[in-house]
Formats: sequence, structure tokens, C-alpha cells
Amino acid sequence: MLTLAPELRNKLERTIVQARDLAEEGAKAALEALAVHHHEPYGHMSPEERKLRNHLRTRARQLGDKQNRKGELEIIHIVWECAYEHWHRMLFARFLAENDLLIEPEMGVSISLEECEELAKEEGKDLWSLASEFAQRMLPQIFRPDDPVLKVTFASEHRLKLENLLNDLEPAIFTARDSLGWVYQFWQTKRKKEVNESGNKIGADELPSVTQLFTEPYMVNFLIHNTIGAWWAGKVLAEKPELAQHASNEEELRQAVALPAVTWKYLRFIRTNGNKGIWHPAAGIFENWPKTSAELRILDPCCGSGHFMVALFHHLVPIRIAEENTSVSNAIDSVTKGAPKSLHLL
Repeated sequence: MLTLAPELRNKLERTIVQARDLAEEGAKAALEALAVHHHEPYGHMSPEERKLRNHLRTRARQLGDKQNRKGELEIIHIVWECAYEHWHRMLFARFLAENDLLIEPEMGVSISLEECEELAKEEGKDLWSLASEFAQRMLPQIFRPDDPVLKVTFASEHRLKLENLLNDLEPAIFTARDSLGWVYQFWQTKRKKEVNESGNKIGADELPSVTQLFTEPYMVNFLIHNTIGAWWAGKVLAEKPELAQHASNEEELRQAVALPAVTWKYLRFIRTNGNKGIWHPAAGIFENWPKTSAELRILDPCCGSGHFMVALFHHLVPIRIAEENTSVSNAIDSVTKGAPKSLHLL
């Protein structure tokens, strides 16, 4: 799986910036139509709409929107939240579909966008509404079934503009291995520029836009190679001390500690006493770490799109195979049940 070509990455950024503006415009209009900002429901609203309004007002206050004495409510934060959830639910549906992972729930099989469009016609829905429903069922921990913002309906004019943006993106964008990470950063592009140009003190509202950055694959690999990789190299060199004594260069050492599909390209070595001493990983060998990968515990507290965890998985599985002389499937099961954990604190 390749990384995004520069021209596709630039197009994705332009699209995400446009999508945020459109989604926030649509979210604001939809929330105001439900009188979320108003001190009381509109007279024509149904009992279901009034109930949803109450849930949305509660959610807005949880997010930090302030209510005055008259009962009028700011809706800044809930507009941001609603826009984010609606656009990303559509976007994730496209990611799933382009990777043959969009599952039709009744049959439990993956379907293409063309097949999803046929089902949508049968149900009197549009393609992306139905695809988004499928994506939400598949990813309930990301798009929570009880989240009131996902029960908000955007006006057709806003929904169609968002769908056009999504349709205009090339399939190759959704199969590149770094695109989801760039999506995470590009959502903040315009907001970050506004915050930086304002010169104001960074507060809670501004912090995400200036800190949510995508770590490119080579950076991820450099960090993994000089932590997990250095630890692994230390184990190998301890078993074969002649390597540390007689290797002629770093590349020879990297080849000596390599694993199937793991070349440790960014792993650095240095020698003690100039060029006459023993080779060892530049970052150290982490001698206080556990002796086996099964005992390692890894936490990514700001996981973003989760690509650190994915990269760790691709390194830990070969290590587990080498340590335990086990099969690929057993190593995969062991790693997924064990070491890497992630969450997002912002």
C-alpha cells in the first residue's frame, strides 16, 4: 500500500478544508432549525423533535457551550462536533467501500459503492446516507448509536455539496496508507491558520487545531526502530557478541538483526571509543525493559488515526514469530490481545 502522491495529498487538503466550512454551515442551519440555540422550542416542532432538541442542548453544554439567563444557548462547540461527525461518517464509509470493507448488515458481506447505490434506490435513500448508516453500524465506538448529533438531518443543499466533494476524490486517495492520518490533520488546516494569525493565547478551544498533527510514516518508523528496534537489536547482539565486535558498518548490523518484512531501516548504531570499540544501538538497549515482546506494554495517549498502533503491529508480529517460533496467525492473535493500547485524550 503506497503513500499519497503530493498532488493527491494537496487535493485532499483542499477538499477537507472546503468540507469543514460546508459541514459547519450545514450543522449550524440544522441545529437552528431545531431551536437548539433558542430559549424554547418552536411551536410547530413535533414531540420527537423536541426530545432531540433537549438531548442536543444537553450535549452542547457538555461540550462547553454557555447558556444565558434567558435560556439562549451558544452552539459553537456543538456545531463543530456535529459537522465533524457527519462529514467523517461519510468519509469513513468511502474508506471502507474503497477497501472492500463496507459490510451490508443483513447479509454480512462486503458491498461496492455501486451495489450500495442500488440498495439505496430500493430503500428510497441516497447513496451516502445508506453507506454512512452501514459505516456507523460497523464502527459503533467511533460513531456512537446514541449520539444526538448523528440524529440531526442536514438540509439537502448542504448534504449534496458534501457528497459532491466526496465523490470528486479519486479512489487512490482511500487506498493510500497515510491518507487517513492526513485527513485528521487537514480538518484543522484553516482553524490552525486563524489561531496562529490571531496572536491570542492558546486556550482549550484553540489547542486541538495547533496540536493535532499527522506523524508521517518515516517519522513513525524512526521512533519505532530506535526504541523497539534498539531493544530487539540489543537482544540479538547479546546472543551474538561477535557482531558487535567485528561488524564493519551500520548496514551490516541492520541486516544481522533484520526480520521478515522488517529491515530496521532507520535503526542507528554507534561505536564506543571512536571507530575501535563495540557497536551498540545509538538509543541504547533499554536493559530495564521486559525480556520478551509478550511482556511489553505500549500506550499511545494521542493516537489520532491510529497509525502508530498499526505500525507497531507490523513490527511486533515478526518479533513474536522469531521469539516463540510460532505461526503468523498465532502471532497476530497474541499481539492483538496483548501489548499495544491507544486512546485519544483531546
